[in-house]
Amino acid sequence: MNNACDWPELLGEQLSFHWSRLARPRLDGLVDWEYFGEPVPGCWNLRPHVDTDGKGGNVFVMDTNTTDEDPPPFTTIAWRLAHVIRHVLGARTHDIFDGPDAERVPPAATASDALAQLDDAYRRWQDGVSAMTTTRLAEPCGRNEPHFEDEAPGDARSPRQSRGSLPLR
Repeated sequence: MNNACDWPELLGEQLSFHWSRLARPRLDGLVDWEYFGEPVPGCWNLRPHVDTDGKGGNVFVMDTNTTDEDPPPFTTIAWRLAHVIRHVLGARTHDIFDGPDAERVPPAATASDALAQLDDAYRRWQDGVSAMTTTRLAEPCGRNEPHFEDEAPGDARSPRQSRGSLPLR
């Protein structure tokens, strides 16, 4: 890693640029029917949680499957947003930056609530990335990243790059 560059600042700027120009604006105006819409049969979605007494509420859970389906099921926007909020941004913020446990927050019941959760998860991730030092970016991830324990978050030569992941997975 070239130490002449302020890597945390550069990564923060790139993340902010891609988020504010390319990713987040595409979700503006998302409405509930689009959020929950199942364009093909058998989609993974968010479903109302049903208690043992058969009563449901406004708490949703993510469809999952314990088998490795090939190909995996098609997912709805609701499922994908919940996955990014909880398992991508939320888990990484929790594991790397000691943020809150995203698994404790149920998936959003509306598109507007999901976008608020996404904005919050992104802000926490961006704050964590921006606070990293060049030294920290060069250190191995350790136990917080089970498949990448020996890799540095900022190592551009990482095999993660060949799979299309961001440098700070």
